[in-house]
Amino acid sequence: MKVAIIGLPQTGKKTLFRLLTGHAPADHTGTAVGTADILDPRFDALAGLYRPKKQVRAKIDFVLVPKLEQETIVRGDVFRDIVDADAVCHVVRAFEDASVYHVSGSVNPERDVASVNSELLLHDLLFVEKRLERLAAQMQKMKDERQQRERDVLLKMKDQLEAERPLRLLPLSPEEDLLLRSYPFITRKEMILVMNVGDADLGRDTLPRRLASVCASEKMALMQVSAKVEAEIAALESPDERVEFLNGLGIAEPALGQLTRLCLAALGLLSFFTVGEDEVRQWLVRRGALAPEAAGVIHSDLQRGFIRAEVMKYDELMAHAGEAALKAAGKVYLKGKDYPVQDGDILNIRFKV
Repeated sequence: MKVAIIGLPQTGKKTLFRLLTGHAPADHTGTAVGTADILDPRFDALAGLYRPKKQVRAKIDFVLVPKLEQETIVRGDVFRDIVDADAVCHVVRAFEDASVYHVSGSVNPERDVASVNSELLLHDLLFVEKRLERLAAQMQKMKDERQQRERDVLLKMKDQLEAERPLRLLPLSPEEDLLLRSYPFITRKEMILVMNVGDADLGRDTLPRRLASVCASEKMALMQVSAKVEAEIAALESPDERVEFLNGLGIAEPALGQLTRLCLAALGLLSFFTVGEDEVRQWLVRRGALAPEAAGVIHSDLQRGFIRAEVMKYDELMAHAGEAALKAAGKVYLKGKDYPVQDGDILNIRFKV
């Protein structure tokens, strides 16, 4: 899973990227790639219960793309980097600092969100228009049913984009989706807005309330963070000190936890776990996946030879403080191939190859 971090210059993208991945690129003229653990308090609780020899969290890749400036937009570099991602994280400056310039001369999050969204819409519209021109030329020589179906759905997309509405709001049938799956549409991707605020605004909900309407109408998730403050706290050596400072500033959940949780929701993924004395591991699978598909995430042999899944519910396991008491209470469930895996399930796959 890959998430592109984008934004105008001087928004705090690089600070956020370093905070999330622990990687600080020396030169940000091109892309930078880093990996971050997905923070899940359930994983920590399970590791504390089992005390395994090995702990493996699920991970997410973040790609820091070149600055959204006229030069990179004209060259198209920034769009190529975004197209390869599964979702987009738009970092928006919402902090005042006279020592840090703003490309538009003032801090205005609503304006900046609209500006970046317009560039992404224009990218998709230009692609649709070019593709329609090419289809028209092909259909003059020879018409076929597939070309006509593609033309019909592209015309729907053109209307959507000209109305300044992102393509993620346009419902498509599975057949239409298949026709267009390989095309480089950006506004079909899920969007997460990260408002980078000053420390004085931490704990306040003024900005989220101001943006609630536009986020709802354009299907954008929203969070706010002070990347600078959290980076300073993350540099503290003592975990207890870090928790104390976060609590003192009213930060209930660090940026990495918030953002990765929003990314999972945006991409329609859920977490399940495998546990034992040797290893506690977190896995990701699409929402609605049946047990054999989840087994395949662990190993293809488990899906191929799937017999059943032994399922423990996280809340029930923690309430009984261990597997022995859980089994005694009859709370370990045997599920077959038609079981849809639930977020937080703990699975033990029985299989035979």
